Amino acid sequence: MSDVQHPGPPEAVEQQDPGPVVGTAPVVERPRRSLPLVLASVAAALVLGAALVAPLVDRAIRGDEREQRALDLTLVETWEITDRSHTTDDVTYEQHPPAGGAHAPIWLACGVYDEPVRDENAVHDLEHGTVWITHDPDLSEDDRAALAEQLPDNGIMSPREDLPSPVVVTVWGAQLQLDGADDRRLGLFLEEYGDGHTAPEFGVSCQGGTPDPQGGLPEQGTDA
Repeated sequence: MSDVQHPGPPEAVEQQDPGPVVGTAPVVERPRRSLPLVLASVAAALVLGAALVAPLVDRAIRGDEREQRALDLTLVETWEITDRSHTTDDVTYEQHPPAGGAHAPIWLACGVYDEPVRDENAVHDLEHGTVWITHDPDLSEDDRAALAEQLPDNGIMSPREDLPSPVVVTVWGAQLQLDGADDRRLGLFLEEYGDGHTAPEFGVSCQGGTPDPQGGLPEQGTDA
């Protein structure tokens, strides 16, 4: 029997530790921002920017303070007036011109007056829903004509001393001081209050009153 040698099992290959890998770093995945969050951030930035820019744009578009006032009725003053009694005496009113209160039994006829009218008679007109436009006596003829053109049919217009502004427009319980005949708020005021809805006797005309600025008795045949 031949002496044959069989090779033994192969020697195990020793595994060597490669050691730390130089020049690499663990990869950290950053969380992605959701689309809604991004959109919300952009929207917030736009809103903030608009808030900062809006006053500048508003100023550029609307102009100076007088022009800004002409765009709304925020300066209209209103009062709750309940006294509607008739009196032949002079009355001390809280407003200038008066916006309601006790008044004369006779009202003034509608129209444009070239001299001051008696308060007590004019207030009776206000009770009827009449618009009363008062103006500085020194207002130019052109300005007076411009005011008269805007006076409603159910309205009176008269000069008045010591007004708080060049023109004041009044209805029962509401009043607005105007910068002049060209103040655009007059049109806004007439649109809002010119129908006389604030007056206790809404719908009654100033027609038929006395044409005397000082409230003298009307001629026979009138309704006052």
